Amino acid sequence: MNSGIDLQDIFIQSVMDLGLPSGVAKAIWMPLPMLLMLIGATVGVLVVVWLERKISAAAQQRIGPEYIGPLGVLAPVADGLKLIFKEDIVPAKSDPLLFTLGPVIVVIPVFLSYLIVPFGQNLVVTDVGMGVFLWIALSSIAPIGLLMAGYASNNKYSLLGGLRAAAQSISYEIPLALSVLAIVMMSNSLSTIDIVQQQSGYGILGWNVWRQPVGFIIFWIAALAECERLPFDLPEAEEELVAGYQTEYSGMKFALFYLGSYVNLVLSALLVAVLYLGGWDFPVPLTLVADLVGVDQSNPLFQITTAALGITMTVLKAYFLVFLAILLRWTVPRVRIDQLLDLGWKFLLPVSLVNLLITAALKLSFPVAFGG
Repeated sequence: MNSGIDLQDIFIQSVMDLGLPSGVAKAIWMPLPMLLMLIGATVGVLVVVWLERKISAAAQQRIGPEYIGPLGVLAPVADGLKLIFKEDIVPAKSDPLLFTLGPVIVVIPVFLSYLIVPFGQNLVVTDVGMGVFLWIALSSIAPIGLLMAGYASNNKYSLLGGLRAAAQSISYEIPLALSVLAIVMMSNSLSTIDIVQQQSGYGILGWNVWRQPVGFIIFWIAALAECERLPFDLPEAEEELVAGYQTEYSGMKFALFYLGSYVNLVLSALLVAVLYLGGWDFPVPLTLVADLVGVDQSNPLFQITTAALGITMTVLKAYFLVFLAILLRWTVPRVRIDQLLDLGWKFLLPVSLVNLLITAALKLSFPVAFGG
């Protein structure tokens, strides 16, 4: 099912044809998908940072960056270069080991989560059978890094930010997992590729957003809270906590927090697109269009076009959700910490549990419609 394996075999065979042994060919292949994932995620962050600036400028009726490259497209690159070359300061009374480990523990799980995101039918780094739960498990590691960074800074504002981040993450992980569990139940699989394939065939009418509207809303709210986006940016509320757990950070360590935040936002948007909006599936089934026009579906050109459109659809859906997240930042006021925790525990948790039970009941009653 996963043609990523076929691509691996073709690459290894090509290298072996050059006279290199099988072990060397496999060693050359191993870092390539990971390198591609790192480059793709970093480029995605640069685009989101630029979009954040331009959309927020438009929301406030100003122009935004204009002169750092055409339309300010090099502004995110300038930000990155500035942070790379800034002095890396470690506070005198901090815990140097934990202070350094904090940002690393936050960033690595987010990048690893990209392994399970399918951009097309055969475009996934690894088709893990437990892909969805792997992502939930990895996402639960980041709060440890945030708490570690807050504690190690030896700063009361940083510690408060770290504690808030841990409390917020724990509160919203459970509704997030329950809403995903409803999708898993309908798809009969934990694989992200299987979940997208289960939605395909009927175009926009087959997407899970219609069968799981409540789960979709819960997942999106919980994902925003996990990414610490407004109105849920309590861990780094500038007016209250200076910059929360980031207060004492500078240079490359701060850049890791900055990168991790935006990489997580893009990842969450991609997962919403995959789980609820059909992933690479087109709103109108391309096979139907091909039949109407009379195009041969076995034609390599048709298959290449379909693959390119699949990647485009996945990215467009994700960036539409990123656009909504940026608009929310400039339209919704920040909630209080007690309101944030009440929303997670007293509202989203019971609603997501009821949604899961109703999904289970409907699956038993209408197995064809609900993936029985």
